[in-house]
This record gives sequence, structure tokens and C-alpha cells, in this order.
Amino acid sequence: MKRFYKTVTTEAVAGGHAIRLDGRAVKTPARADLVLPTSALAHAVAAEWDAQAEEIDPRSMPLTGLANAAIDRVAPDPAAFTQGLAAYAETDLLCYRAESPAELVGSQAEAWDPLLDWAQQRYDIHFELAEGIVHRAQPPETVARLAAAIHQRDAFALAALQPLVTISGSLVIALALAEGEIDVESAFAAAHLDELWQIEQWGEDELARQARENKRADFKAGARFLALLV
Repeated sequence: MKRFYKTVTTEAVAGGHAIRLDGRAVKTPARADLVLPTSALAHAVAAEWDAQAEEIDPRSMPLTGLANAAIDRVAPDPAAFTQGLAAYAETDLLCYRAESPAELVGSQAEAWDPLLDWAQQRYDIHFELAEGIVHRAQPPETVARLAAAIHQRDAFALAALQPLVTISGSLVIALALAEGEIDVESAFAAAHLDELWQIEQWGEDELARQARENKRADFKAGARFLALLV
């Protein structure tokens, strides 16, 4: 739709910080007030609105989209939303290793073993590794403790974690990023290690490159949203 406002401001309100367009409150798609929990996040969301030209492009407003999701989708039933993310503990990408060639096996170990080691120490858990794609069950305690690490987070943090978990296919990568164990570029590279290795061997087409860059943008938005909650 056309841009219908001139000024974008933030205002401290009960429960956080609201976005105002020409003094009027911004609403989510479900018509709730768009109220952010931190001033930093509110200013970042306001900057997205202020950067719009003659027409509003929702695709250029990822932080606003995540905030809408937190309020409209996650907050009404956080337990159900959390369950979907916690399920990744049972099939974490980092636990499934290539059988060959040796170069890929070594690259996976170099990038993924430190993250699993961190998670094992951080949550006092153990991982079962598998070669290939055949499912291998994780210990119940591992699944339960990783799920608990997700359940304790609020709706805004859960909304931010969603793209981190689903794009990477790894709850461990998302938690390591959330807790400052790894930076966003290293996290994205670790999640796409197999794909990047194949590209080194065979090259890639433009559609595959663009798809990965779209994922990178969504992944970085989730990481930035999470950082702005602190």
C-alpha cells in the first residue's frame, strides 16, 4: 500500500515501547498494538517504517514482521510454538555426518564438533552421532534439556529463534548464536557447510545462490532481532 504517514516516532507505554505514525499507534495484522519490549528494538522497527518510500514493502521490514509474529502468533500460545522448535533437538543437523569423502567429513568435524562440545558442557547432555541420513534417536535427557532451554524464553525471543532454528536445521546452532558462542556469519556458514562444500566442487546456479541469500537475510534478521531484545 501507499505510504500514508510523514513521521515515525517511538513512545514509552505500559509494557514497552510503541511505534507511532503521525502520532497514531501501529497495529499488528491481528489489530493488536505493536508494542516492543526494548527501546533498541522499537527504534530499529521504527527505522524500517521510516525507510519506506512511496509504497510500503513488507519484505523490507523483517524486524516488523518478527514483532508481528511474536504478538499475533507466539504470545497467544507460546507452549505450542515452542514445541515445534524443540522438536529439532531430536534431529539436529550437527548430529548427521557424511560417510565420505574425507575432506567433507573433516570439514564437518572442524565446524560442528566445537558447537556440540559447547552444548554438551552448557546443558550437561550427550549427543549420538550418525553417518548418513538415517534417523538416530537422541537420549531423552538431551531432548528434554534442549527443549527446556527454549521453553524458558518469551514470545519475542521465540519469534526470533524460529528462523534461526528452521533455516539452520539445528537447535544447537540457534542456541549457540543466542548465547554469544558463535557469530551470525559463522552460524550461517556452519548450517550450510554441506551446500557450500558442494558448490566448491561443482559450482552453483543463480537460482540456488539467490535462494541462499534470501535465507541469509532472514537468518540475520532473526539474529539481529534477538540481539535487540537485550
